[in-house]
Amino acid sequence: MNIFIDTSAFLAVLNASDQFHPAAKQSWGQMLTSDSALFSSNYIILETTTLLQHRFGIEAVRLFESDILPILEIAWIDEPIHKQGMSALLVANRRNLSLVDCTSFEIMRQLGLDAAFTFDPHFSEQGFGIIPESKSS
Repeated sequence: MNIFIDTSAFLAVLNASDQFHPAAKQSWGQMLTSDSALFSSNYIILETTTLLQHRFGIEAVRLFESDILPILEIAWIDEPIHKQGMSALLVANRRNLSLVDCTSFEIMRQLGLDAAFTFDPHFSEQGFGIIPESKSS
C-alpha cells in the first residue's frame, strides 16, 4: 500500500505530548515494517518544519530532516497543482480548510493514493482512507 503522510501525523509521531501520539506511534511502526511506500509533499514538509521549529526548536527540525525525510518520496507541488489547490480552496469556502490540504488531495488523486496517515478529518471527507482508522468510522 502507498500512503500519503500529513502534517498532523508527523507532529503526532514526533510529540509524545500530542493527544494522538500513541495511535500515531503504533501506526508509524507498522508502516515502517511494511512494504508501503510513504509519500508526502513539499508543502507538507514546509508546514511541518515550520511548526516543529516554532513549537520545539531547531533540534526537532534536525531530527525530522535526518530521520524521517530520507524514507519519504516527496511529491513536489508545481504551479498547476498549486492553482488547482487554490481553486478548490476558494470553491470550498471553508475557513478551516487549508491550501496545503487542497494540494494534498490533488497530489493524492494524481498519484493514485487511497490512504493518508493523518488526524485531519478533511481527508476522509474527500473520500480517502485514514490511518489510523477513526473509531467513529
